[in-house]
Amino acid sequence: MILILDFGSQYTQLIARRIREEKVYCEIYPGNKRVESFSEFKDLKGIILSGGYDSVYSNDAPWPDNRVWEFGIPILGICYGMQLIAEHFGGKVTPSTHREFGLANINIKDKSSLFYGLSFNETVWMSHGDKLSRIPRGFKITAESNNSLCAAIENVEKNIYGVQFHPEVKHSVSGREILRNFLFKVCCSKSDWTMKSYIVDEVKRIKGQVLDGKVLCAMSGGVDSSVAAVMLYRAIGKQLICVHVDHGLQKFGETERVYNVFGKIFGENLIIVDAKEVFLSRLKGVVDPEEKRKIIGHTFIEIFDKESRKLKDIDFLLQGTIYPDIIESFSIRGSKVPIKSHHNVGGLPEKMKMKLVEPLKFLFKDEVRALGRELGIPEEIINRQPFPGPGLAVRILGEVTDEKLDILKKADHIVTEEIVKAGLYEKIWQSFAIILPVKTVGVMGDARTYEYVIAIRAVNSDDAMTADWVRLPHELLEKMSSRIINEVKGANRVVYDISNKPPATIEWE
Repeated sequence: MILILDFGSQYTQLIARRIREEKVYCEIYPGNKRVESFSEFKDLKGIILSGGYDSVYSNDAPWPDNRVWEFGIPILGICYGMQLIAEHFGGKVTPSTHREFGLANINIKDKSSLFYGLSFNETVWMSHGDKLSRIPRGFKITAESNNSLCAAIENVEKNIYGVQFHPEVKHSVSGREILRNFLFKVCCSKSDWTMKSYIVDEVKRIKGQVLDGKVLCAMSGGVDSSVAAVMLYRAIGKQLICVHVDHGLQKFGETERVYNVFGKIFGENLIIVDAKEVFLSRLKGVVDPEEKRKIIGHTFIEIFDKESRKLKDIDFLLQGTIYPDIIESFSIRGSKVPIKSHHNVGGLPEKMKMKLVEPLKFLFKDEVRALGRELGIPEEIINRQPFPGPGLAVRILGEVTDEKLDILKKADHIVTEEIVKAGLYEKIWQSFAIILPVKTVGVMGDARTYEYVIAIRAVNSDDAMTADWVRLPHELLEKMSSRIINEVKGANRVVYDISNKPPATIEWE
């Protein structure tokens, strides 16, 4: 176990990704996490202090629990994390007249376990405006950059290391090797965290949590809820009851697909609830995306609570919450404002009658897929593109209405069909349609039209934390546009979204 303390860096999640790629388990927590809570982590091997946008000499700069320094396990500080180390141990951090943002060259000056196997000259990614003007006593400089005297420091006796650059970013050529050296040469970690071991540990944890209780599953039919459900079924069998809420915000034909696929697995323990009218009535007149998400989240829980009372003796609610949901919904990165709330994170009422079971909450999306394969779930389900918890409500900009839902479902179905025909569905992270809250003038059959605009979005990503727009062939875009305009009554214009994440998010709301 490696603990990552987050001080607000945009790259913190990349640290976790790189560590898990080495088959070492890690988790991200707020930088000020108290030492008392460290006892909950079994076999803690090391701590990483992330970067951040603050200056350590600022009055309101975030700091770790002061007892972290004497905890007795290896520490690696990255960028702001290194500056925290320096200031704590008597060094000095000051504003630099030569800021470093982007690629930089460093010269490795001293033998160090952190730089084992590297050349004397390395290209790294810098992102800082402060520098170490005085090195703390007991530390030595192990690398320098052209603009900064100090690019890396260490105190072998205390097992504390710091780098001014970001090894987690792919632009740092030997960054992975540096992180590997910290994991295996400094922390003596083992590369043994796999989905097989995760299943063993999680099944044991679930059984210990649930005991003889019954669990209600929010079965949407997407990858996350499907994997979560099969995981629970592996652990507790028929103690699991799956409920699929037909809220009318799903993709075209989704409820039928859920019944056909999962009815065979769960039998009478799969319940279909028709709640379209309830959701649409509560969303009437609502245009703010955050309010939509909150309404949908509360309504979901309310319906599950109602179903549990019908079923009697339901103690737990299973949710397919994954790590990006948590990261984006709460400011564990040090951000004062969350990016957006997720229905299965921010939408839970304070007084919920059921306790949560969340077997995926520390997994990234690609890890969820790997878990699903290990559980034997068919590829047709595992390879499904991600679909937002609030459904099409966040792809209808503005008020959600029956008319817009009908238009969007048909347009989205065409996008999916054409992406599949082109052999691109499994090569693209996510592709879908959005209906905009504007109408434009068009002409069809010599007649004037005034109808909605459909936007198409296609992105590639590894974990939904960052995403690049896909350069779809122009012929494919033309085919989708032609079909939507000709086949979907109510739409007369199609546009394509070419925004990356960041600065945009994958979903429009």
